[in-house]
Amino acid sequence: MRKPAESSAPLAELIAQRWSPRALDETGEVSWDQLRSLLEAARWAASFGNTQPARYLVGRRGDPTFQRILGALTERNRSWAHRAGALLIAVMVTRNEKGDIPYAEYGLGLAGQNLVLQAVHEGLVAHQMAGFDPEAIRRDFAVPPEAVPRVAIAVGVQADPEVLGEERDVLRERSPRRRIALADFAFSDSWGKPTF
Repeated sequence: MRKPAESSAPLAELIAQRWSPRALDETGEVSWDQLRSLLEAARWAASFGNTQPARYLVGRRGDPTFQRILGALTERNRSWAHRAGALLIAVMVTRNEKGDIPYAEYGLGLAGQNLVLQAVHEGLVAHQMAGFDPEAIRRDFAVPPEAVPRVAIAVGVQADPEVLGEERDVLRERSPRRRIALADFAFSDSWGKPTF
């Protein structure tokens, strides 16, 4: 199911097609080659002073890493994310040998966006989630103190929304994508004065 962005200007196809479905095909595979491409895309993201604060914990369906990540998700997220071909945890490194890393969260966000856009390129979908237990991840994966688990990411092959079961979840999956108007997003001259 495609839900292209409705925009006032042409968008790159990867951006227009990117969205975050929960309906995933439990038989759909995410290959190691695809995961390598996603992680390379994330690795080449811009970061402040080339500090590269992004790190990832990576599991494919059926392996122990996948199961430990799945176990750290909230019950609501587990209810659909178990169908993913891969589960990842995006981790933000906050310090390096020079001290605190400025804008580390921004750098992790840029890496995450590269990763999800590469997923679209690979014919996959990716859904980022805040609903997980960072302390369980820290404990189960021996994450050091200077690294902060920030986001879980389910990657997989999109399925028909009916796999979600509950009518409200199916309707949510099928509903149109929405964004605030460009006039409420970009300003010139003063706050609130639309650029377009």
